[in-house]
Amino acid sequence: MARDADHEAVVGSDRRLTYGQLDIAIDHAASTLFGLGVRRGSTVGISLPNSTELVVLFYATMRLGAIFLGLNANLAPPEKSYILDDAGAQFLITDHTSAEALDPIVDLPVFPSSIESPGPWLADDTVSPSPYPRPICRFDEAAGIAYTSGTTGRPKGVTHSHRNLLLPGASLVAVRGYGPDLRRGDCASLTILNLQVTSTLLTAQAGGAQIVMDRVDPVGIATWIREERVNSWFGVPTMLHGLATSPDVVAEDLATLRDVWTGGTHAPPSVRQAFEQRFGHRVYATYGMTEVPTVVTIEPFGGPHAPGSSGQLLPQLVVDIRDDEGVVQPANCVGEITVRAQDAGPWGGLYRPMLGYHGRPAETAQAVRQGVLFTGDIGELDDEGNLIVRDRRHALILRGGANVYPAEVERVLSELAGVTGAAVIGTPDERLGQRVAAVVELAPGSDLTVDNLQAHCLKNLARYKVPEQWRLTTLSRNAMGKVVRSDVERLFA
Repeated sequence: MARDADHEAVVGSDRRLTYGQLDIAIDHAASTLFGLGVRRGSTVGISLPNSTELVVLFYATMRLGAIFLGLNANLAPPEKSYILDDAGAQFLITDHTSAEALDPIVDLPVFPSSIESPGPWLADDTVSPSPYPRPICRFDEAAGIAYTSGTTGRPKGVTHSHRNLLLPGASLVAVRGYGPDLRRGDCASLTILNLQVTSTLLTAQAGGAQIVMDRVDPVGIATWIREERVNSWFGVPTMLHGLATSPDVVAEDLATLRDVWTGGTHAPPSVRQAFEQRFGHRVYATYGMTEVPTVVTIEPFGGPHAPGSSGQLLPQLVVDIRDDEGVVQPANCVGEITVRAQDAGPWGGLYRPMLGYHGRPAETAQAVRQGVLFTGDIGELDDEGNLIVRDRRHALILRGGANVYPAEVERVLSELAGVTGAAVIGTPDERLGQRVAAVVELAPGSDLTVDNLQAHCLKNLARYKVPEQWRLTTLSRNAMGKVVRSDVERLFA
């Protein structure tokens, strides 16, 4: 960091830090954490809102060789307690209110902190921190635990190495051509390990500035982008839709953007198109997952958008499509998406899959076989190498012996103007095995009816894929904007 000491590194609503100031702040935080008992290999839970403090604490755990465990601040106390217990956390840093709620139900030291009343890790940078040991960590040593989104049930902890945390940022900097002019903004929670990889670490690897955005409403997002000249930003579909439809946001607010990402597998085409038409910025689709970690594919700058595509591979990875026997399939064949290391070239042999599901060796052995990560996702590669994700394997609906991919039906529903989200599941049926059911979220003021939705599906899908059960309601989503499938299933219970 010293070579870029005067370059702006992190900007939040609480303060601004150059790389030199950030380095000192990390030392203060690491020294303080060491004094509280954090050691190499300790698992440190951190549950705070987006702030420079959260970024400093992330770096400080890395500097001590400890393991970062992020917990979304919006989780309920029992949800946080489950994750802390499952991960074997030894420490928790959180806000004062959460500390009071968790104190009776967790058996570990809880250190309250907040932007208004920060902890000792935000000490005056004119004061030298107390000495502490700085271990040299192995590249494949555990560095972070990320919990799966829990869209279908209890989340699982995915353990990643220092290698895994650093490699995606390095490859994205190379592929996207990022440099010191990068001003990367993210308003999704930075307690999500994937966001620390693609925001905190990526920006530092580029030598740019990380903009820690603490608002998710359209005006708040637009204000951050305009005032901090954000040029790279990740938005979940609800954020894209909110910006595209807000009367209080104008194109000039987002004029500095040049690289807008979203998740290709759950972003309705209508939402992307509305954003692009209003603001003139291309929205680049991505595909990634907690177990990889983070980005596997991204659409290249300037290239045409292939319908349904989530982009092309990052250079350290190889994606194969395999059948049920694990045999690699040719282009345009549907099967399970698997990820492994690129064998040749400058990125050859660098990638390693996750270290495993924490405390779940049998599930780890099922997911990682001979260096290949079996994702459980269903998709195909087209002739140009674009990845088209069809669905999760466990989400596949078997209706009367025919396969129905929920994501295909969701895509067709999302094409309709006025649809802001759709979730399709299979419900039990004695005769057919399963029937197709859909929950559709409509934009405010939309006059679409079930008849309209059904007619659109009949026009664009085989009859056996058309939903037979419907609910029109708001979809519950997790912190990454993904629909919580268990809540959808309860609507048809």
